[in-house]
Amino acid sequence: MNKSKNFSGQPIIKQLLKLLPAPTIARTAHKYKSDRYYKRFKTYEHLVTMLYATLSGVSSLRELSTVLLACEGRIGHLNLTHFPKRSTLSDANRKRSSEVFASIYYSLFDQYRSFLSDSSSLSLPVKHLKIVDSTTISLFSDILRGVGRNPINGKKKGGIKMHTMINALEDVPCLVRFTSAATHDHTFLKDLNLEKGSFVVFDKAYNDYQQFAQWIDDDIYFVTRQKENARYIGIKEFDLSDTTSDAVLKDEHITVQKKDKTVGLRRVAYWDAGTNKVLEFITNNFLISPDKIAAIYKHRWQIETMFKRLKQNFPLKYFLGDNQNAIEIQIWCGLIIQLLMLVVQRKTKRRWAYSNMVSMVRFHLMTYIDLFKFLENPSKQWLALTTKPPDKQLSLF
Repeated sequence: MNKSKNFSGQPIIKQLLKLLPAPTIARTAHKYKSDRYYKRFKTYEHLVTMLYATLSGVSSLRELSTVLLACEGRIGHLNLTHFPKRSTLSDANRKRSSEVFASIYYSLFDQYRSFLSDSSSLSLPVKHLKIVDSTTISLFSDILRGVGRNPINGKKKGGIKMHTMINALEDVPCLVRFTSAATHDHTFLKDLNLEKGSFVVFDKAYNDYQQFAQWIDDDIYFVTRQKENARYIGIKEFDLSDTTSDAVLKDEHITVQKKDKTVGLRRVAYWDAGTNKVLEFITNNFLISPDKIAAIYKHRWQIETMFKRLKQNFPLKYFLGDNQNAIEIQIWCGLIIQLLMLVVQRKTKRRWAYSNMVSMVRFHLMTYIDLFKFLENPSKQWLALTTKPPDKQLSLF
């Protein structure tokens, strides 16, 4: 008999749900009154069903209901009394507000943000660095306005844009807004609630000189790229110290005129050996070194990695609804699972690639093994079985 110590009385999906406190869901449902017109399919059942759909990677409501039906004997582990029908789940995705799932995500983020920042191995050039960017998710129909011109043949598909801000040490979104794909990026800057002394970095699509002027008055610092067609006036060129990297070509004070208001900025020209291009950065901080400005912008790539991690492991290609509310619910569930799996990765002593860990969990959602023991040493039981000396056979004489 195989006496594996990795065996658990609960499947992996149940162990993951333990990271999601039930009181948090209950308080959120009470706050938004999301269970008011539902007799059976409550907020908890809806959330668990959508999280299971996100983790398992199903592509339709029919596929989801079939997969859940095959797990009928283990339904108690999910604290579900019955499996929802396709029509029930479809109606819930359309009627129950996505703000409920957004509130659950932000509650989880507040619970685990200190753990994520303390367990991070990153070394930042400045404290409290925040990164801003957006990603566009193409939709199968014209639900939201897509970007670009209408094609000559056929119909332009819709798209939803997810505007996101992350704290560099936490590596998960701390602020998310949804708009149509045609909405310009710089409109998201007005929603940022930044503290005095914060640093924020973003690409040149967010250039908004009026917002820059407001941040100068509020002592909020930013680093971004300068647009190629930007018009500015050079005021003074700063001397480069001996400790400055040879990649820094110029460090100067410039002014930009915008609607009868003069905005004073700092411009740094930097030679990037990786792309063989000159990168021009602008910032409102005149105290830090030009090398540190380039290092801050280099950390902007971290949010691109976060988007890649989300889209590759929890594909946002097949949506379980044809309306904006259902699409936003599915994206929020993807963000919740990404956060929970990142917590699992940080709690595990063994170093796991995020995609490999998610694949293992996806294939064993209903397997009764201890998740953390298995992640700590997945080959332990295999070595025990292969290195065990053969049993001595009884002799007839």
